[in-house]
Amino acid sequence: MKARALNSTLTADGTIRLTLADVELGDPGPDEIIVRVDAAPVNPTDLYLMLAMADLSKASVDGGALVAPVPKGVVAVFPGRIDKPLPIGTEGAGTVVAAGANAQAMLGKVVAGAGGGMFATHRKLPAMAMRELPAGRTAEDGASSFVNPMTALSFVETMRAEKHAAIVHTAAASNLGQMLVKICAADGVPLVNIVRRPAHVEQLRALGSRHVVDSSAASYAADLQDAIAATGATLAFDAIGGGPQVSQILDAMERAAVRSMTAFSHYGSATHKQVYIYGSLDRGPTPLVRTFGMTWSVGGYLVSNALRKLGGEAYARMNKRVMSELTTTFASNYKASIALDKLLDLETLRACAATATGEKYLITAAR
Repeated sequence: MKARALNSTLTADGTIRLTLADVELGDPGPDEIIVRVDAAPVNPTDLYLMLAMADLSKASVDGGALVAPVPKGVVAVFPGRIDKPLPIGTEGAGTVVAAGANAQAMLGKVVAGAGGGMFATHRKLPAMAMRELPAGRTAEDGASSFVNPMTALSFVETMRAEKHAAIVHTAAASNLGQMLVKICAADGVPLVNIVRRPAHVEQLRALGSRHVVDSSAASYAADLQDAIAATGATLAFDAIGGGPQVSQILDAMERAAVRSMTAFSHYGSATHKQVYIYGSLDRGPTPLVRTFGMTWSVGGYLVSNALRKLGGEAYARMNKRVMSELTTTFASNYKASIALDKLLDLETLRACAATATGEKYLITAAR
């Protein structure tokens, strides 16, 4: 069986080449399946791997490939991928059209998972990499059932494991952010949502969120401090990465903690403040203005690492919840559905790469 798959190649001369190539899949092994990919979301992590920060304003078409230059320094940062075509697409869903001897029960089933290389017409995968969707659920229902749902659930699991009492979340009007609002409301977890537009404030309040702070408001610093003081949040998950927001969150946590101090310490409060950066909407530097004492940490956060740390029991519990709430808590909204080959259309790719809130794309009709 053959498939068509999207590949991204970073060349030694500093360009990204996106191509649709024929792939010979071969027969599935005993524990493998071949999935006809019916739906796959375009996530920020896919865009990062696919484009490597390429300048799409200077993109061109070369023999059927879309070519764009990457910023200086990118080639040096990723020497391991030079001139190697990489398959793209973290997650997706579709129908099992072939199965090995030990996976025959999956034939004809609609499955979903984060098997990688899902921007393709078909994908050969280990059977255990895909989860059967509940009866009646479509590939579109399950296409985004791993990255955002499991990340949002892992935030709450991490909060409990690290003994925090509440969460701060940035870019909170995203699909993931809306899932987190619903999870925290159902579980009684105090949540501070940071958004970037007044319209997003109203959107999250309509979902029942109590604490929504607009970072574009003149009163942002005071509003954030008050919301953190009200919830006792000492843990934050930041989707933006670059810019001042991480430092601002730590400062607000410290100001809130100092309110309850009875004695002065030039080391600041003894309250531990933790910010995890899990996204890169802003790929600039992350400056820290040291106004938040000496009891704090900033680290990177990757859902796969978090799941390994949380363990198998937590993973099983989280997965069961995602499947049972697939079209409610964990439903995703898309701006549009596009065909796989439309990703090589420059106008469409620029729209996907904008990663604007509420403008996520879903690849369908891949064949």
